[in-house]
Amino acid sequence: MLRRKIETYLSEWKQDEDRKPLVIKGVRQCGKTFIVKKFAKANYQSVVYMNFLLEPDKKSAFKGNLDVDTIILNLSALIPDSRFINKKTCIILDEIQECKEARTALKSFKLDGRFDVIATGSLLGVKGYGKHKKENDENEGVDSVPVGFETIVDMYPLDFEEFLWANGVGTQVIDTVKSCFVNESVVPEGIHKAMMELLYRYIIVGGLPEVVNCFLETKNIGMIYQKQRTLLAEYEEDMVKYADDSDKPHIRECFESIPKQLAKENKKFQYSIVRKGGRSSQYKGSLQWLEDAGIVERCYNTTITELPLSGNAIEDCFKVYTTDIGVLMGMLDYGTQADILKGNLLGYKGAIFENLMADFLCKSGQKLYYFHKDSGLELDFLVRFKGECVLIEVKAKTGKAKSMNTALKNKGVYHVNQAIKLGQYNVGRKGEVLTIPLYMGFLIKDEIKDSVIPDIDLSLLTP
Repeated sequence: MLRRKIETYLSEWKQDEDRKPLVIKGVRQCGKTFIVKKFAKANYQSVVYMNFLLEPDKKSAFKGNLDVDTIILNLSALIPDSRFINKKTCIILDEIQECKEARTALKSFKLDGRFDVIATGSLLGVKGYGKHKKENDENEGVDSVPVGFETIVDMYPLDFEEFLWANGVGTQVIDTVKSCFVNESVVPEGIHKAMMELLYRYIIVGGLPEVVNCFLETKNIGMIYQKQRTLLAEYEEDMVKYADDSDKPHIRECFESIPKQLAKENKKFQYSIVRKGGRSSQYKGSLQWLEDAGIVERCYNTTITELPLSGNAIEDCFKVYTTDIGVLMGMLDYGTQADILKGNLLGYKGAIFENLMADFLCKSGQKLYYFHKDSGLELDFLVRFKGECVLIEVKAKTGKAKSMNTALKNKGVYHVNQAIKLGQYNVGRKGEVLTIPLYMGFLIKDEIKDSVIPDIDLSLLTP
């Protein structure tokens, strides 16, 4: 049974006396349903579950009046063995994007307060809640989102730390790695070697629970790859099922172009790579569909290496990475997995290890940014770390980082003081550059500390 970080979040949510209905959104097959069911069974006397995708008849419970008494009466008729016990019942609304009225009803449940509600949605972004909402969409509408009456949280496939838990790596070992990162001290050789081996396994497996379980049970590369291919086929079925007819072929073309996009020396996403003569107007919405579905994340180029990164992002200049490294591996030829384990990769290894870093950042809730100039200077990633803009360079093994060194030497131009270089290193520092092993990438995040705004001396306003 896979241990997930969101379980801690769920426990904290339940302890909040003013909790709102919870909406958990994330890519298909990332483990939402399993975790919610497990949590509800362990924490409630009664659990009422429905899946609007597999049980469309349950939508009828939310037709007409949306007061809680009416909904409970309807559900009692539709689910004969259901029990609704005040303060002791959890109602699970799975695949809520299929029933806009159920999403609207979350406001009623919050105001009523008798029952806890957890909703999950795999395709909330592409079913009317995303950035490219169609005004004439009959199935979903802006009014269905109960703003202020729900709590939304993103869930991802397993991150690297969760993968370590699944492989039996204990807290003491992980804490040692974290301590070495914080204190910039060398990782003990035995731990370092084992962590590098586990990292390579994470690259070929990724974090989708079905694939991770297949890996743990079989250790068979062929079966792991087949499981990845099956899940990719399910993603492509969603593209056909849920997208507008005009977008369906374009979405698939965008998705299937990702390995080729990352193979280029300049990995900027180019529509002409999707199809010869391709233009932004043809594919922009399709790419947004993939992002709203949680399958990919854009990494935006910035005008300058300064905070705030979002404020300096260039909207139409970006790379595209898969949010889970296993998805990219499933898109590559069979045999690539064995090549990674044997160290046989040549030119494409840079793309894989960059996507690995994107995986680390996405799963810790960070947006992706990089910096590229026409002169050729390119920095793999920019992050907010310890309150400042820090450069990230990713090396599959070891190597020089010419662009990074140029940026650090020209502070008047680039305004950066620190850089982190990841590769087949142990921990070390040379001046402004911290070198760390690739597996420490999941630790690069800005820990936001609570701070208090000081009082203003209003006497200064007295004439």
